[in-house]
Amino acid sequence: MSQEIAVIGSPEFTTGFRLAGVRRFANVPDDDKEAELDDAVEDTLADDGVGIVVMHQDDLEYLSRGVREAVETSVEPVVVTIGGDAGGGALRDQIKRAIGIDLMD
Repeated sequence: MSQEIAVIGSPEFTTGFRLAGVRRFANVPDDDKEAELDDAVEDTLADDGVGIVVMHQDDLEYLSRGVREAVETSVEPVVVTIGGDAGGGALRDQIKRAIGIDLMD
């Protein structure tokens, strides 16, 4: 089974990934994020064909507590957040969680 990349976010966020060839995506308009983002994330995390989920860091604040916890602890698929004010430490933690070791030690 192939593991694909999926992108979740606003149409503006997902467009660049779609142009780069990402076929799995969930567009969640900014004006309806609170209502639809949880469902989009839960559906994508449950999809066995997805190995990596890409989201904007700022979208995490719109998730319910349970879905946010699922995103933060998910190992497969790996959830990568980009953008926002997350520093290098957040990316370091994501890499550590994905591969199981800290490359900076």
